[in-house]
Formats: sequence, structure tokens, C-alpha cells
Amino acid sequence: MRFSILAGSAVLAGAFCYGQVVYAPKGEPGVYTGPHKPHTKLAEVKAAHAGHKSWRHLVVDDERLRSEYVQAQPGYKTPRAYHPDTREWWVVWDGEVRFEIETEKPFVAKKGSMVQVPYQTFFTWEVIGDKPALLFDTNIAGAHTIYEKNEGLPALGPKMSWYPVTMPTRDIAKWQHGNKAHTTFEEVAAGVDSGKLKGTQRIVEDDRGTANFIYGHNSKLPPLDEKNRGHYHPEGAEYWFIMKGQIRYPIEKVGVVIANEGDVVYIPRFTFHAPRWWGDGPSCRLAMNGFPYISHLFEPPKGK
Repeated sequence: MRFSILAGSAVLAGAFCYGQVVYAPKGEPGVYTGPHKPHTKLAEVKAAHAGHKSWRHLVVDDERLRSEYVQAQPGYKTPRAYHPDTREWWVVWDGEVRFEIETEKPFVAKKGSMVQVPYQTFFTWEVIGDKPALLFDTNIAGAHTIYEKNEGLPALGPKMSWYPVTMPTRDIAKWQHGNKAHTTFEEVAAGVDSGKLKGTQRIVEDDRGTANFIYGHNSKLPPLDEKNRGHYHPEGAEYWFIMKGQIRYPIEKVGVVIANEGDVVYIPRFTFHAPRWWGDGPSCRLAMNGFPYISHLFEPPKGK
């Protein structure tokens, strides 16, 4: 396996070292707009779509990233397409999905699989087996899709239409930064448990978006400090898809959230938060934001 270690993983795991005291902007915390809310519970999302065989549920749509739950039935297959300038990634959460990505051998992704495709690279995915598939799908905000054939194309917005074009040169399969098409929860978790990998692993790295696998045990952390407000991010939101166990989030202006597997927690910029592995057994969150190495701003210790 090849993964990029996230600098400052100790910060995200619950311990940190203070640096130079500087002065940063701090706007109004806890401002939620559009589809965003502090805690999206998968159980409630499923209940909202009860009776629907196939559905999409938008969770994040800000200036950086866009994420939605997608449920599709066996036999459903996306048209062969690519994104001209953006990287897309998925967490497969239920069912079996067969991915075909240009230059890669086809593979089947199951629960816990993390899949991605770089820009200008043809791909398609298909639900196989006898049960629906549920995916958590993420792309860069404002991303577009280019299709191979003029068949069954989705509707476009006002004053837009599908137009035939040519692209003389494509930058096919620019994985870069240690990215790879398919990573499973089991292989990363096993690497951390064995001590071969650190608790924070970079799964997706792009100039405009990242996904960090943060895995560990509450029992191995220092005692809970109820007064610890954690940190905030000055230039963008951060959110997490819970992949294992529970994660505890004290969120400025919101209070404490306990998120379970399949849930999503979203924190706007300027909002203090202190994520922590929670409960018994292992916990894991896939952290996503729009920067390769997002700034973490902490309150300085008293006396500084």
C-alpha cells in the first residue's frame, strides 16, 4: 500500500503542540446555509426516501466541495464519461459496485471501499449483485461531466445545452500524490492496528480537495477535557463521513454531537470543534475539505 501521511496527524487525533501566537480572523461561528446542517443522520436520510428505489440526497454543496448520498438498484450503470478538470471520489457503503476506470483493471467495491478517478479519465460504475448500492459521492464544487455518447444525457441548467466537442489531448490517469483508484477500509485499518501506518492517512489529495482517513480508539486518548474547544478553520468548511464506530464533536454554538456509522458532520469556517474517537472499540472518520493541508487554529494556552 502507498499512502501519504497527513502532516499534523497528532492534531487531528486529539493532541497538539502550540506554535507561535499570531492573530487570525474569527467570524461568526456555526453559520449553516443551503443543505448544510451539523449532523446528517443516515437513518433519517433513509427514512426520508422510504419507498423510493433509487434516490440522491444532497448533504454538502458549498464553495469548495459537493457531496451526496446516492442509492441505485442492481443493474444500474452510469454512462461512460469523464470530468474535464476535477477529481471525483466515492465511499461505497452498501451493496457491490463494479468500477471501470480507464487504464485500470475493473474491480468490485464493497462496503468501506474508497474509490476515486482523476480528471480527464473515462470511468463508469455499475451496481452488481442482488441488492441496491449506497454510495457517498464527492466532487469539487461546480464540476461538470463530459459524456462519450449522446444518449440519455441528464438535463442541464437554464441557457445550457449539450454541444459536440473534441479534446486533442487528455491527461489520462493523473493519480499523483500517492492517490490510487481503490482503497479498502480493512487494509488501512489493519495497517494502523499493526503499527505499520499512522492513525491518519491521506486517501485523496488534490489541489482543491482532500479526504483523510482518521482511525483510532477513544481508550488510547487522554481523558476528555470538556473545556477543550479544539480548533477552527478560517477559510473553509470541513466535514466527515463516519466509517466506523462513533465520533464525538463539541461544536461552537451547536453543542455536542455524537455521530454514528454512515452519518455526516459538517462544520462551517470560523467554528471551533474538537472531534474525538468515541465509544468502545475502533472509530474512524473520513475528513474532507477543500485544501491539501488545511490550517488548524487553536486558542493559545493561558498566559500567552
